[in-house]
Amino acid sequence: MSRSTLKAALIQDINHGDAAANLAVIEQRVAEAAAAGAELVLLQELHNGPYFCQHESAAEFDRAEAIPGPSSERLSVLAAKHRVVLVASLFERRAAGLYHNTAVVFEKDGTLLGKYRKMHIPDDPGFYEKFYFTPGDLGFHPIATSLGKIGVLVCWDQWYPEAARLMALAGAELLVYPTAIGWDPDDCAEEKGRQRQAWMLSHRGHAVANGIPVLSCNRTGFEPSPLGASGIRFWGSSHVLGPQGELLAEASTDAPEILYADLDLARSEQVRRMWPFLRDRRIDAYADLLKRYRD
Repeated sequence: MSRSTLKAALIQDINHGDAAANLAVIEQRVAEAAAAGAELVLLQELHNGPYFCQHESAAEFDRAEAIPGPSSERLSVLAAKHRVVLVASLFERRAAGLYHNTAVVFEKDGTLLGKYRKMHIPDDPGFYEKFYFTPGDLGFHPIATSLGKIGVLVCWDQWYPEAARLMALAGAELLVYPTAIGWDPDDCAEEKGRQRQAWMLSHRGHAVANGIPVLSCNRTGFEPSPLGASGIRFWGSSHVLGPQGELLAEASTDAPEILYADLDLARSEQVRRMWPFLRDRRIDAYADLLKRYRD
């Protein structure tokens, strides 16, 4: 463990129109977070623009860019200027016809320490990501920073305990999730409540099962569908959990804000001593996890 405590900031925001406008707001928010003492700053999924995956359009690929590229260079300068470890989320153009949903991690001096390409890609009404993103090929490897080893996962990955576990088994000291998830406005209030609670519970389960903090930064605000459908109302609720799944901080459902939390990374050691899930794993009996389904 590189550090015992750190202050984290999650920047929950709406879409402000385009990459230039969104990055300008991000620069303001990161400056504010750093002034408040944050050392780790987490941004939401695909923060440069709207959540364009509500439809399938070849024109949307024009939003993608190389890494390194203009946005990563701008974010690198931002991290160095404010001396923060910065986790960002970009639409990566790897080659012509090959694109990824990619998270990037910058050190306090602006160095690009590494990236994670989203592994689990959804294809649901309003979330047509398989049209745009090739599944990640970098595996589940934490990125070592001056603040510790960060296990970066992205949105749909948050429903898979295998992803969280593999990050923990590789030494991740905390899990972070840039996220874009919300409601269909046509759903009833009861269904909306069930969906949001399931999302929170999935994160709490990852924290408990692995004995490490979990940070999830979600979008907020309504974004209309280009197809004329109901659109998505992103439910915000960015949050920080401790290693027993306890809620350390939670943002509102419907407003931009910077969510702060103080993390005691040393506490994970104590929790794991009392709840030694890694010790008691029956790795000799898990071969069937490599199957799609047990017929």
